[in-house]
Amino acid sequence: MDYKLTYDQYQQGLEQGKLLGLKCNGCDAVTFPPKSLCRECNGSDLNITEIKGHGTLRTFTVIRVAPEGFTPPYVVAMAEIDEGAWVMGNLVDISPDDADMDLIGKKVKLGSQIVKGDAYSGGDSRVVTFSLAEE
Repeated sequence: MDYKLTYDQYQQGLEQGKLLGLKCNGCDAVTFPPKSLCRECNGSDLNITEIKGHGTLRTFTVIRVAPEGFTPPYVVAMAEIDEGAWVMGNLVDISPDDADMDLIGKKVKLGSQIVKGDAYSGGDSRVVTFSLAEE
């Protein structure tokens, strides 16, 4: 299978402050984070596109009992980016104890941070983060 955007390219983009996704030439849907097929039509005619990095917080949970290698508490959230895809990441710049239902519907800005590897991973990697945007 031909990958238009490899994991390494995606990670390099995050390191450079770029959010790289894929735009489908068949239906114009944007898939982010990138996958091998379009999230809407399963088409494989995709081109690399840069995500603007803005969205709306749709749901979240506070992790208080974390898997090995992670330090709780922290907030995991899902946001709908302006390009239409839903993205999971960590909500940063807010205390987990202050996370309440008032966050739903808030505008967020996407970024990234390094997460340390654990005994089960291939080492450190970058993950998507959300910060509350100025409204």
